[in-house]
Amino acid sequence: MAKVTSRTRKKPAAAGIEGIRLVGMVHLPGLPGSARAKLPMDSIIDRAVSEARQLAKAGFDAVIVENFGDAPFAPDRVPEETIAAMGIVVNHVVRSCDVPVGVNVLRNDALAALAVAAAAGAAFIRVNVLSGTYATDQGLITGRASELLRRRAALAPHVKIAADVHVKHAVPISQPDIALAAEETAHRAGADVLIVSGAGTGKATDLAAVRRVKGAVPGVPVWIGSGVTAESVSDCLKAADGVIVGTCLKKGGKTTAELDARRVSALMAVAMQAR
Repeated sequence: MAKVTSRTRKKPAAAGIEGIRLVGMVHLPGLPGSARAKLPMDSIIDRAVSEARQLAKAGFDAVIVENFGDAPFAPDRVPEETIAAMGIVVNHVVRSCDVPVGVNVLRNDALAALAVAAAAGAAFIRVNVLSGTYATDQGLITGRASELLRRRAALAPHVKIAADVHVKHAVPISQPDIALAAEETAHRAGADVLIVSGAGTGKATDLAAVRRVKGAVPGVPVWIGSGVTAESVSDCLKAADGVIVGTCLKKGGKTTAELDARRVSALMAVAMQAR
């Protein structure tokens, strides 16, 4: 396992996420206790640290660590072993790369993500449903912004919240208009960044929807959360303040696969010009 000694340990990157344009995904394999768990923690840590370092070295401004391999996901409360494992992995990533690190605990355990971020030194969390109610493959999920923001104020006020608007793999029930949903998520629920995605993981995002969200919440950063490729990244960076990139960087374009250095280079060659 990659060790972080007193010589290699780095201070966590500044918590601010202003100016972030390129965010790379670190998709974890199944964690201990999940239905698809296969790897020991040492291997999970090594892979996460290696991928985060590769992304930072390639020029990504930030990374998000996500328990993608834990499907099928719990809707809004993950078990204790998941929180413990995420805390260990994220802490290793934070100490191993010099870019801001985000945390997403799927499907929507924002309180767990906040706890992990606070303990591990992460800069921000991603919350799939911060505001409103959505029908998802895990059932109905309702945002708990009030509880999350109160807990953040007491525990880790520096941690920023990047929240999805009309999150992927879901149908909005409370507010079907994406512009109004964006206003509520930013101004009433308190999101620091808004994320607009396609219908599912790796699916292209409607840039018209991105522009509607940006028009509805001027001054609030908007990131594209899915479907960004080497072919589309230039247009995406023109439409949004930032992009989250994951699936297209993996071997064979498969979300659960390991990073493909050639795919990373191909995307960054275009992105560096566009930014």
